[in-house]
Amino acid sequence: MRRQIRVLALCILRQDDRILVRETQDPHDGQRFCRPLGGGVEFGETSQAAVRREIHEELGAELTEVRLLGTLESLFSYAGRPGHEVVLVYAADFADRQHYAQAELPGQESDGEAFMATWRSLDSFDDSCRLVPEGLLALLARAT
Repeated sequence: MRRQIRVLALCILRQDDRILVRETQDPHDGQRFCRPLGGGVEFGETSQAAVRREIHEELGAELTEVRLLGTLESLFSYAGRPGHEVVLVYAADFADRQHYAQAELPGQESDGEAFMATWRSLDSFDDSCRLVPEGLLALLARAT
């Protein structure tokens, strides 16, 4: 297995003290975690273009006011395998304000897997459901 560093662009969509996340569970250890929406940056694509593309692909939504908040480096384990990501974290707003009125937003991954994105309060993340990547809560605290 060839190990590579993956470059991601994640989008912080915020409504007061809540952010839009997808809750997932590690199939190896059952640990629950939440992550903002977004995904991999493709070769020849800027990270800002990637975050716009990912939100459009996953939610069918357009973004406005896209701005870089910072960069995080993440070393982690998922499904029993080590991972290494460089994560560019963007803040943005939905162009269609009606998305903010929805408690849940249905989404779809590029492989066709359906998911539900939910608004979660920043103070709701703890050891039972962490916010990833590591350092994201601190980055968000500095950005406000």
